[in-house]
Amino acid sequence: MAASTRVTGGRSAGWVAVPAGLARAVKYAAVARTQVVHGLAYPADWVGRGLTIALFLWIFFHLWRAAYGASGQTVIAGLSLHDTLWYLMLTEAMTLSRPRLSSAIGASIRSGAIAYELTRPASFLLYQASLAVGDAALRLVVNLAAGGAVVWWVAGPPPDVAVWPLVLVAVAGAWAIDCCLSTGIGLLAFATEDIAAYEWIYAKLVMTLGGLLIPLDFFPTWLRAAALHLPFAYSVYWPARVFVGQDPAAVVAVLAGQAGWFMGLVTAVWFFYGRGVRRLTINGG
Repeated sequence: MAASTRVTGGRSAGWVAVPAGLARAVKYAAVARTQVVHGLAYPADWVGRGLTIALFLWIFFHLWRAAYGASGQTVIAGLSLHDTLWYLMLTEAMTLSRPRLSSAIGASIRSGAIAYELTRPASFLLYQASLAVGDAALRLVVNLAAGGAVVWWVAGPPPDVAVWPLVLVAVAGAWAIDCCLSTGIGLLAFATEDIAAYEWIYAKLVMTLGGLLIPLDFFPTWLRAAALHLPFAYSVYWPARVFVGQDPAAVVAVLAGQAGWFMGLVTAVWFFYGRGVRRLTINGG
């Protein structure tokens, strides 16, 4: 299926066929770009976010320096203090950059605004996701710059730049998984009035089993073995672990794991979204 696009130039003009998938991608990319431009209008927000992550990492530096000093070791579970701080920089930057997609979707469902948004010539979920990506991209740049500056100052330069392209791919995969999980929580508003409790539970699972504050390498063996295969680890721990040094062969497994969880979660989200919309159509908003 193709869409038609007007093309002008010189003394002639006409219509050319554009694949429908490409046309949709361009549309949602424009939504994300518009959201980035909107965010640029609020520099005070960047400063606040930059100061927040800088403060967090400054505190983490003193805490972990004391922990390594008390242990009498320079390397614990394969991670040095330098590695741990750069790990925490990336996990905090990714987490603080993520928009509350579940809240936006839940609020739209509870207020009934979704009934109007469904009439737009755009997918409700993809539109919300595009807004989220636009917000997250700008926030990530700010958080990486501020957090990276602090850790570089207290712990030394970042890991080898050769691994950065793989890290960016892993971060994109992490965001994709997080968007699916957050969307699923937001869709719970079709069945329950308040989703705040589910958001709280998800945040705590990311903090613990995702390795946000403590690398999973420091966990007991049995708990680490279980946590490593959960979606929370693929959305936080694994991208940061790739950043601070991981066997190249293992990186392929990480990306494959992210792809597997993403496909499974997308299928579940679209299934429950379809059921929710049908329920809305039959019973009203």
